[in-house]
Amino acid sequence: MKTDKQGIGRWQGAGMMATTLLGTGVFILPQLTVAQAEFSALYAWVLLTVAIVPVTLIFGKLAARFAHAAGPAYFVEKAFGKVAGRVIGLMFMCVVPIGAPAAIVMTFMFVQQIVPVQGQALLLGQLSTLLFLWLINLRGIQVSAKLQFALTLIILALVILLFGKSNPTAANFNTSSFDTYAMLGAAGIAFWSFLGVEAMSHLSDDFRNPEKDMIPAMLIGTVLVGAVYVACTLLVIAYPNNESLSMVGLFNAFFGELFGHNGHYVIGVLGVAGGLATVNVYTASLARLICSFAEQGVLPSYLAKRNEFNVPLSALTTLMLVIALVLIATFYSQQDLEDLINWVNGVFVVIYAAAMLAAWRLLSVKNRPMILLGLGFCIALAIGIGAHMIYAFILMAVITPFVILQKRKQLTKVSNA
Repeated sequence: MKTDKQGIGRWQGAGMMATTLLGTGVFILPQLTVAQAEFSALYAWVLLTVAIVPVTLIFGKLAARFAHAAGPAYFVEKAFGKVAGRVIGLMFMCVVPIGAPAAIVMTFMFVQQIVPVQGQALLLGQLSTLLFLWLINLRGIQVSAKLQFALTLIILALVILLFGKSNPTAANFNTSSFDTYAMLGAAGIAFWSFLGVEAMSHLSDDFRNPEKDMIPAMLIGTVLVGAVYVACTLLVIAYPNNESLSMVGLFNAFFGELFGHNGHYVIGVLGVAGGLATVNVYTASLARLICSFAEQGVLPSYLAKRNEFNVPLSALTTLMLVIALVLIATFYSQQDLEDLINWVNGVFVVIYAAAMLAAWRLLSVKNRPMILLGLGFCIALAIGIGAHMIYAFILMAVITPFVILQKRKQLTKVSNA
């Protein structure tokens, strides 16, 4: 049992969980889902929040019992062997360098609310963000945990104030336009908001007491975030406006007199901070996974190097360089943001489903109803994501033979030694 006083506690963990999930999406995703499904988007958020609870609970139990930097990859390995575990781990490694640039692109939508940066200056700013996050992580994840908890409280307070100032229940909603397929499509986009459940499992070793604090932290953060997204979606539906970011229009509508219609600055600052928090947790968790694979001999040994704060420095630096290259490619190719989101979501559906199947073997029988609910959740999301799931299947088809071939080479070396 960990007793390190410098580790993450329950409430800091809940703050990290909530901020990671709120992250880039809290002021953007509601309007994207409303554009996709109109009033049905509200149902999508409610059902998604309810459905993610059993998934979060299972991830929390796995992380508390099998604390390891490899997270879901380790759970799958424990249940189905090294090949399956390494396939899941490498899939995670291949998707974060796409997901992180998508998160940074979303973050800079908020930056543009504060500073009208365009063109090459926009790309330079995005790359500078990576350097900033690299510097933050040099002393470990605990440094940012306290800041992220404070940010969560600020975002939560803002949403409560907006909801209290308005009266969305009095609006005239077109509830007759319910569309199941549109709702699933909205849920497929909204799933981005809950990417972070599995990332916390990579950070289980950073908790002072993972067996005691992991599950409460993850559940508190998840439920809190679900409520915030439902509230924001209801506000976007009830009070449509012409701002590029609907939440800016809402802020100006209800607090314009108090803040001089400068909602774009308030939402912009909070959006940037939330976006940085999201990318920060993902880069930290993936760096630990890369380091773990390097220690096992799956990846080059130099990636296992750590600094005096036990931060996997070589893995972190290499990861940041890869993300920088993807950012550059995304900038010049003008890739659509929703495509990036859905590609990433598709891979995480596979990762979540694999973790649920691993839990079926690793956890006690009493957990199986929750596990089945989690698997049903993954199937429904895959239907909603639709053709974008092809990216996940391509990754799996490429990675699996590579891992099998690598394992055979390792066995050959052992037998010849």
